[in-house]
Amino acid sequence: MVRGTPDGPVAHSAVAGRIPLAVVVVDGAGLVSHWSVGARRLFGYTKEEAVGRPVGDLLPVHGALPEDHEPYGAYDGLGPDLETSLDRHLSYPAAGRARLTGPEPGGTRADVLWWAYPLIGPGPERLLVLAADAARPAASDSGGARGEQVERIAPGFALHTDFPGADELAGRLPEILPSMSVGESSRIVAQILELGYPVLEFSQHDRVPVTPDWGVARRAERKARRERAERAAVHGLPASAYAGADDEGEDLEYAAVRERLEFLNEVSGRIGSSLDLSHTIVEVSRAVVPRFTDVAGTYLREQVVAGEGFPEGPPDETTLWHRVAVEHTDEPGRWDDVVPVGESMPFPAHTPFFQCMTSGDPVLVPRITEEMGNAIAAQFEKRDIRPLINHRSMLVVPLKARNVVLGFMILLRHRERPVFNDMDRVTGAELAARAGLVIDNARMYTYQESVADTLQDSMLPHIQPRMSGCDIATRYLPGTLLGRVGGDWFDSVKLPGSRTALVVGDVMGHGLNSAAMMGQMRTAVQTMAALDLPPEQLLRNLDDLAQRLGEHYLATCLYAVYDPIAGELHLANAGHIPPVLVRAEDGRSELLDLPTGAPIGVGGVPFESVRVRVAPGDRLLMCTDGLVEVRGEDIGVGLATLTESAAHPAASMDEACDTIIRALNPRGGRKDDVALLMARLNGIAAKDVAHWRLAVDPSEVSRARELVREQVRAWSLDALGDTAELLVSELVTNAVRHSRSTRVDLRLVHAGALLCEVEDDDSALPTLLSAGPGDEFGRGLRVVSTLAKEWGTSRTNSGKTVWFELAVPRR
Repeated sequence: MVRGTPDGPVAHSAVAGRIPLAVVVVDGAGLVSHWSVGARRLFGYTKEEAVGRPVGDLLPVHGALPEDHEPYGAYDGLGPDLETSLDRHLSYPAAGRARLTGPEPGGTRADVLWWAYPLIGPGPERLLVLAADAARPAASDSGGARGEQVERIAPGFALHTDFPGADELAGRLPEILPSMSVGESSRIVAQILELGYPVLEFSQHDRVPVTPDWGVARRAERKARRERAERAAVHGLPASAYAGADDEGEDLEYAAVRERLEFLNEVSGRIGSSLDLSHTIVEVSRAVVPRFTDVAGTYLREQVVAGEGFPEGPPDETTLWHRVAVEHTDEPGRWDDVVPVGESMPFPAHTPFFQCMTSGDPVLVPRITEEMGNAIAAQFEKRDIRPLINHRSMLVVPLKARNVVLGFMILLRHRERPVFNDMDRVTGAELAARAGLVIDNARMYTYQESVADTLQDSMLPHIQPRMSGCDIATRYLPGTLLGRVGGDWFDSVKLPGSRTALVVGDVMGHGLNSAAMMGQMRTAVQTMAALDLPPEQLLRNLDDLAQRLGEHYLATCLYAVYDPIAGELHLANAGHIPPVLVRAEDGRSELLDLPTGAPIGVGGVPFESVRVRVAPGDRLLMCTDGLVEVRGEDIGVGLATLTESAAHPAASMDEACDTIIRALNPRGGRKDDVALLMARLNGIAAKDVAHWRLAVDPSEVSRARELVREQVRAWSLDALGDTAELLVSELVTNAVRHSRSTRVDLRLVHAGALLCEVEDDDSALPTLLSAGPGDEFGRGLRVVSTLAKEWGTSRTNSGKTVWFELAVPRR
């Protein structure tokens, strides 16, 4: 500003005009499209309440002149009054003073100074209103700070060249519109400068340019105070003559700090809404653009992105940094080809990025010089990044957690905006610290989720889709509300006699403990199933095991043995939901009526088994309760839906499973994990089974070889004839010479592979021995083990069975 004195004009610092401004932008329909923090403070409405409402509703004019300010005299204003200006009947700038009523009923009236600018251009903005509390500059000057009686405080306009430091002040104007893009705010600022710079008039010759400021550094304030004191001494004036500017600066510094704290608080509220790492990264980037910066590029260490746990050791020139997000206000696509998201690259020691990631401190570059731009561009090979970064202000802030650098953000401002300063460095560091914690939380969640998924996957079996006499399809769905890891499992176990054991279980609870318990249960079931225990006995033994392991081991289990030759299911249930059987003959589906039994781990409760006849093509469906249970709904509804959906025809087993899940999954938000097993019971035709009873006599060995030779030839498996004869000879020899058998049964089964079983009534199981060159015995089972695809032994109710399997050659 310029103020007259007896000694001539004295140029005062423009900081006296830095008063908190309310900024309101109105579109062509008279609706508010921009409402600043200052507007919220001055008028009482939040941004959410204001944007989209008619401006006349938010700024109701009570009276053009404040009645209690008579010392200032009548003021006729410049141009139309505020009410006319808000109606968009404005072709040139207007300014004035008005009394506005607050939002509350009977609310206080705000005495405001206002400037209104008509706007033209491609955007929707048609009116810009700046407003300030008239009490602020009045309070600053009422104590005689200017050394004379103040005539008035009124808004006005001045040419851009009417006061010193005009270019510096004009450079700060974009800060009044921090949420707009640089292009939009620059267009509006250009019109403001052309139509007239806003000023405060304290007297006829005393005008102060109104300069909105994001913040005023204490160091700059102290320097301004010293300069004002020196000018006062030169003109023989007391230092108090310039005290008003000091008081104003201190007040504005407080306002600036508060503004930044509000910004950080707002950013903190916008980030961290999700534990998804990629979503969190996008939130962090979008939180700072365009209000704090025009370009934000986020880089994370490869270990963080890959979910491999906490990075070890400090970064160096070989550390790869993964570009995970780029947000900017430039035209769409401008950055995509030069700095695509997803690229990984190291950074050499001479770059500010390396300095930031090794020191863990923000790095401020007021302007990127040509030399620095060339050094940075060298990392991008044939892509020329210099037009995007040269002459821009840059701030590099580290993303840290627990004193470890996880990544960093590169913030760039357009050359039209003020450069980053020391206060921006502090704000950026605080912003990065909060973002680093949020990203680390998302990283830890992603890592723990990965560990849990790996554990769960390792404990679930990889079931062969085709077993002897049946096809199997499975599905496992992790929980969505109570943790991804649970205790549900399924399994299938190959049993003697071409039978298959089918298992579905559910350990009560969620989390890693339940998953670990499930692994123990599954191992125990597999071990006992291999002993060919009856279903009820297996559940009895499993219950005993759970009680020995601890009182918290509770689980439900459904165990079924399918005999494809007999066409029969043998089932037992321990507190589990019943299975569904779909009949191939008529497509009818039904819940099998089984004795429910108590859950595993309760103890002292007997288990029962039932046998169910099945036909080739029937389907058995077994699942856990997470598929059918919905909170607040009877489980019978879910079981009915399960039964109905299981009957739907499907082209494949996998499609049938997907149909069932689609039918039940949308039912109110699944919280529990789900295990689903479906088996198509194909059976084994009688023509593919051959059975003979042999006498307990060594001469029967040759007869067994002959029977096998003829049957293998009948099945057109001649390539397996010699091997099958040799191995059958060894097993029958053991049965008639080395056991106390009274009978020997030989059975061949052709079902995908050639299965041979030799059963006798001696319960002693043969063992694989290590026979030396001079030993007479011990070589038979060694031959079987070498030549057979698989072999094994198991006890039966009447003795034992020794079996081997040969793979059928592909034709």
